[in-house]
Amino acid sequence: MCELYSKQDTLALRRKHIGPSCKIFFAADPIKIVRAQRQYMFDEKGEQYLDCINNVAHVGHCHPEVVKAAMKQMELLNTNSRFLHDNIVEYAKRLCATLPEKLSVCYFTNSGSEANDLALRLARQFRGHQDVITLDHAYHGHLTSLIEISPYKFRKGKDVKKEFVHVAPIPDTYRGKYREDHADPTSAYADEVKKIIEEAHKNGRKIAAFIAESMQSCGGQVIPPTGYFQKVAEYVRAAGGVFIADEVQVGFGRVGKHFWSFQMHGEDFVPDIVTMGKPMGNGHPVACVVTTKEIAEAFCSSGMEYFNTYGGNPVSSAVALAVLDVIENEDLQGNATRVGGYLTELLKKQKAKHTLIGDVRGVGLFIGIDLVKDHQRRTPATAEAQHVIYKMKEKRVLLSADGPHRNVLKIKPPMCFSEEDAKFLVDQLDGILTVLEEAIGTNPESVTISENTPGRTKKPKEAHVELLSEGAPEQKENPSQKRNGLCADKQSLLSKRLKT
Repeated sequence: MCELYSKQDTLALRRKHIGPSCKIFFAADPIKIVRAQRQYMFDEKGEQYLDCINNVAHVGHCHPEVVKAAMKQMELLNTNSRFLHDNIVEYAKRLCATLPEKLSVCYFTNSGSEANDLALRLARQFRGHQDVITLDHAYHGHLTSLIEISPYKFRKGKDVKKEFVHVAPIPDTYRGKYREDHADPTSAYADEVKKIIEEAHKNGRKIAAFIAESMQSCGGQVIPPTGYFQKVAEYVRAAGGVFIADEVQVGFGRVGKHFWSFQMHGEDFVPDIVTMGKPMGNGHPVACVVTTKEIAEAFCSSGMEYFNTYGGNPVSSAVALAVLDVIENEDLQGNATRVGGYLTELLKKQKAKHTLIGDVRGVGLFIGIDLVKDHQRRTPATAEAQHVIYKMKEKRVLLSADGPHRNVLKIKPPMCFSEEDAKFLVDQLDGILTVLEEAIGTNPESVTISENTPGRTKKPKEAHVELLSEGAPEQKENPSQKRNGLCADKQSLLSKRLKT
């Protein structure tokens, strides 16, 4: 059985029973996924999509070795993590072997959000300090404690920033406060953190932690300038705080040359706490906080026991061990280096060709394409980015857009992504940008791209893209589309086409 309900019934049930704030990808024209394998996902019609979004399915969707490990352990035992079991300690030993020596104590949780919440508790207990420094537009999880330190979220709400939260500028040398033409952007951005600490001390406040993704994802695929983290760590530790590196989205070899993204900042930089999640279990709910013995002992001295019923349970640990095995056995770090480098070079050639591409940045299989309306002003091409991701979906390539202006195309696929996939992605992007630039290039005033209706482009007498419509979509059967044997007799996905 490939599906319980028709797509329309699934949508109706979702509207009825699922909270309206629970958003889905491509809301104006959603796709229904019924199965996936490696870097490909398949809808209820059997259409194949290239997944460039899923940093969750880290080693590939439904990897047979990961599935086998979960089934084998599930058949044998899964129980409360207070019982003694070998899987959790074996995994902790192997995980710590990938980290600098001083990071040697693990706490297991079920999600990256839980891990970041626990990291804050560890940091605050360490010196008894309370305040947290975070980066603008950061996102660290959905718990209340994390919404409070996630400008990506809390600035969308009505609550004002809490007094114990301090927001430093994103260390973005392309779009940020200090750019690539600045004499020393590293020091300039780090000094912003130093100023925050000094101001907090003047107000009688004490810094518990600085928290940042090693490469900022929701902030727009931003890679901090060399030396920034070292300087920030120096200032924070001098103030009695700790440095928390959030590797939930960017860890486990995604950067290629290193297992952890923070390692690309140099051997002289070691965080005090590292959090990890999504890729760790390839979609299975398992996450972890790793810290130093000193911080762990301070946490224990509070007298409060840390207990997580399912964190590091036998099945979760077995799955996580299998993920480590696959990363090593299939050389997925090497693949990230090779394919990521190839993809970046292809995209840089596209940047030279397309006026809409302002910047291409990334390491390994973590890449951002910053779309702009004007290269000089670097005006964010927000509506254009939304148009592109919908048109890419029509070409069976799944992308997302993020950043403060939602104009950065994010590429963070499963680590088994191939050079053929990279070429296919870039070829489709090239075609879409070519058509879009032709439509808007000769007479910009005659073109409207609506942010509320992604995929909308109008150009009188020359070209236009058929509007997306949830109310009356056009359905067209295409006999040349790929089939995977599932539900092949059903209608094809919604399709839009370019008219000339």
